[in-house]
Amino acid sequence: MIKKTAILVLMISLLLSVLSPVSTQAQTELAILESSATAEFPDELRFSLSAESAAYITDIRLHYQVYKDSFARVTSEAHIEFAVASSITVSWSWDMRKTGALPPGAIVEYWWSVTDASGSRVSTEPAAVQFDDNRYSWQSLTSGELTLYWYRGDDSFAWEIMDAAQKALTRIAQDTGVHLMKPVSLYIYASAQELQEAMVFSQEWTGGLAYTRYGIIAIGIASNNLQWGKRATIHELAHLVTQQMTFNPYNYLPNWLNEGLSMYAEGELEAQYVDYLEQGVTKNSLISVRSLASPFSAFAEQTYLAYAQSYSLIEFLISSFGHDRMYKLLSTFKQGNSHDDALMKVYGFDMDGLDNLWRDWITKRYYLGA
Repeated sequence: MIKKTAILVLMISLLLSVLSPVSTQAQTELAILESSATAEFPDELRFSLSAESAAYITDIRLHYQVYKDSFARVTSEAHIEFAVASSITVSWSWDMRKTGALPPGAIVEYWWSVTDASGSRVSTEPAAVQFDDNRYSWQSLTSGELTLYWYRGDDSFAWEIMDAAQKALTRIAQDTGVHLMKPVSLYIYASAQELQEAMVFSQEWTGGLAYTRYGIIAIGIASNNLQWGKRATIHELAHLVTQQMTFNPYNYLPNWLNEGLSMYAEGELEAQYVDYLEQGVTKNSLISVRSLASPFSAFAEQTYLAYAQSYSLIEFLISSFGHDRMYKLLSTFKQGNSHDDALMKVYGFDMDGLDNLWRDWITKRYYLGA
């Protein structure tokens, strides 16, 4: 009886061993002990990993993706160099000074894969890290699809900017029929200088940026320059609305349309731009619409005139043909139509035809005060 019982116990033990999905030995062969990511804004995003195995660890790779509007899901891979061992701790830094920077609040999804000499391979579950500007203690305010972040100033400061932004969104919807379709984050730095310090490659004239594919805006607004700050916020916000409405893999908006919509969203054209526009008319130095489809000149006077003309072109199209046509124009661009084809389908003229019609309109309006 004792012999039969022993045999039965042995058989049960063998059966359990076969049915067990992972043996005790296999569970300890290769394991990831710790994985983390830390932002050192604006220069670096550091990833760290600890792993161990019964065999030597021979290959470690970091895989990562950036959350942004894209037509293909791109995964980047970093092959980690390390001394082969059975227990390792490694790190890898994404140096923004070499690749170009991410905006504040950008989200990166990452995971590791580790292989040892026995051929065993394990991967971590995807995790997300937000590339936050952790040099400041940010406060936040959300209304609709817009979240505003700021670190200097009281609640009334934030609400004044938010109120201006929400009114602008309403005006944009009335003028063009488009609205925000995805959340937008707005980061308010306390000055242009502090904004520029948040950028890896900054220009001394930079006061605000729209990272359209990320749904992120960063602007430097001093408390004594709030009026400018509200207009700048509206301008960059309009860029994001336009981007969300027209993003497609085939074509891009002509610059006069993109910048013109943002200028128009700000409200009435400011006096300095009106002066440039009037001089362009009286001196016969207006820039052709076809030229304005490309990036604007690096020369200040030509740039001011380009922005003023872009505003005026939008004003002409909306006042002459109505809001519905502007919505149709943006919808047509989203389908990937060329600049000329889109205009022809919606208005019946191309960019040269627009140039001729607009010049007649603007000349009657400004030339010698007529």
